Amino acid sequence: MTPDEHPTDPRPAPGRLRRRPRPRGTPPRGEQQAAPDIFYLPGGKPDPGETAEEALHRELAEELGITLRHHRFLAEIHATAALEGVPMRMRVYEVDTSDTPRPAAELAALRWTDGRDPDLRLAPAVSGQVVPLLRERGLLS
Repeated sequence: MTPDEHPTDPRPAPGRLRRRPRPRGTPPRGEQQAAPDIFYLPGGKPDPGETAEEALHRELAEELGITLRHHRFLAEIHATAALEGVPMRMRVYEVDTSDTPRPAAELAALRWTDGRDPDLRLAPAVSGQVVPLLRERGLLS
């Protein structure tokens, strides 16, 4: 079954987080308490009546404690959710903040990566689609 056959709400998530000063080419990773050995991009489903962009701002405030100065849509990715095993659509954004991200809400940890860390496990949609997308666009070295 494809995501189009079983549509779900988009799950906004930043593909790359910028802050001043910022690490070059490294996206944030949040480790969820429900699956502490897998790292995901922060984000979540929009609340009823909320736009994807409003959800992006809310979710990053809740999960990372940051306020966005700017965001730019990069892509919508169709994949299977790692925890739930159901089709999902994930909207990937590049965002800019002057705040220092810290894990909050359901995030147990926060790590920066270039996607090549052999000892860290990324969610399949992140490793298989988001990291290659960022590299293709020159946003990740």
